[in-house]
Amino acid sequence: MDHEGEARMEPYDGSAVIDSGDLRLRRWRAEDLPALLRAYDDPAMRRWLAIQVSGADGAADWLEAQRRGWVAGTRYGFAVTESGREGELLGNVVLKGLDPLNDSAEVGYWTTAPARGRGVASRALTALTDWAFATFAEQGMKRLELLHQVDNTASCRVAEKCGYAMARVIPALPPDYPLDGHVHVREAPAATLSRPVGRRAEAAGRDGGRASLR
Repeated sequence: MDHEGEARMEPYDGSAVIDSGDLRLRRWRAEDLPALLRAYDDPAMRRWLAIQVSGADGAADWLEAQRRGWVAGTRYGFAVTESGREGELLGNVVLKGLDPLNDSAEVGYWTTAPARGRGVASRALTALTDWAFATFAEQGMKRLELLHQVDNTASCRVAEKCGYAMARVIPALPPDYPLDGHVHVREAPAATLSRPVGRRAEAAGRDGGRASLR
């Protein structure tokens, strides 16, 4: 999310932080392990998330996967917290599945039980969306997709509130995905699509092309 007078944040910067009102999105830390375990000890998390976390070893593996994703430029996960209270976990948002052939990527999110009903999901997803389109504009990002199970009406509402229009239905893939899924899509703002092609090609070559969308 660029602001006048500020330098554009590189996605590979280990200190990457997104501030959005009273929310702060930051990289996951090793000390988040207890909060992560508490978050996954929740029936809603067990119902809706395909990937589950259990036990200290499982939580440590999950946190390590987030770290590796940032290093590889394949997954950008942010812990959602309140500004000034970064130790209190509210949720997770992630940019993943970056597809250089289609100039697209996928977003995902979850919120902790105490954070629900406060608009945290929609505000955090909006902040991640703005950050993704601004950060990867020169690489040519055109589209973000959000997927959820067809009966997850809460995720449908969050997606639509954040400007992700319902695009198509994808068939179930049991046992991991027992029901059909919805695919919501949000297109890049017109301003980010008007970047010169030469600038995008130049940007795509930086850092060996990590996480480049063009």
